[in-house]
Amino acid sequence: MKQDFKKYKSIIFLVIGLIALSNTALSQDPQISQFYTAPHYLSPSFAGGTAGTRAVLNARDQWPEIPGAFVTYAFSLDHFLPSINSGVGLFMLKDQAGSGQLATTNLGLQYSYDVAVRKRFHFRPGIQFYYSQRSINFSNLVFGDQMDLDGNASSSVEIPSVAKVGNLDFAISTIFYTKQYWGGVTIDHLGRPNESLIESESIVPIKYLVFGGYKHSLNGKLGYRNEESINLAINYKSQGKFDQLDIGAYWMKAPMVLGIWYRGIPLFKKYKKGYGNNDAIVLLAGYQLEKIKIGFSYDFTISRLVSHSGGAFELSLIYEFNQNQKNRRSKKRVIIPCSKF
Repeated sequence: MKQDFKKYKSIIFLVIGLIALSNTALSQDPQISQFYTAPHYLSPSFAGGTAGTRAVLNARDQWPEIPGAFVTYAFSLDHFLPSINSGVGLFMLKDQAGSGQLATTNLGLQYSYDVAVRKRFHFRPGIQFYYSQRSINFSNLVFGDQMDLDGNASSSVEIPSVAKVGNLDFAISTIFYTKQYWGGVTIDHLGRPNESLIESESIVPIKYLVFGGYKHSLNGKLGYRNEESINLAINYKSQGKFDQLDIGAYWMKAPMVLGIWYRGIPLFKKYKKGYGNNDAIVLLAGYQLEKIKIGFSYDFTISRLVSHSGGAFELSLIYEFNQNQKNRRSKKRVIIPCSKF
């Protein structure tokens, strides 16, 4: 058993190393299940999406049963400027994958502008400029010529001299919303950065996101602290040859929020015969006070990795303050009605 584990562990390390070094590798962005608790990662149009200031922390541990799996941390801070009807934001993300410590670090600035087409119909174009760094610890990788049945042997592979590379990138977005409906589009990696860690080319594919939803009131008190409502939402993203669809619902009765999501495209796309496009069922629970919101979710894997991945754990913390600013154009802002979780 120990020998089998050692063999598979080496294979995993090798695959991660090949992904990092391949001339044709297409990288994908980190996955976050509670995407509305990471609004600045979803869309720069969410910058200034409250009536005041907001700070957000996110942490995700994906597939913990796999050695050196995927761990993601994110932090964002945004503020609404009522005098110019604009939102500004700061966004940071760190993602680490594999025992080779293949890491992505992003640091960006965001701006959005809220346009009132009608009294209750708004749209918010947004833009983000950010610096992205890709790095790896080559000394932790196991290469093909080190693998044998008796254990790891010395390697004849020459370790590349470049362990990290940095690029400038940008994204654009827009959100349309009323008091009950919202929908948006984000286009990311328009700078087409080259993330190759050797002297070759590995261009990050452009990422497209389409999302939206509807909030239905159960007690006629939308927007109030004691509201009871149901949110129906959808989120689709496509990057390179890969795409993903999340569809789900939230039930909120202050201070509690419960949610369930399905991730996959089973009826319209299969990767190949016998490999359906099914990924996970996500269960979420949240608790919100006047200024603080805490969310926890777990991804139950439903693909062929079900007995090997360990699912995914995710924790979020949102702190909203300075929410009593007055807008010159209206006494009360129409806030994007999507769930906070």
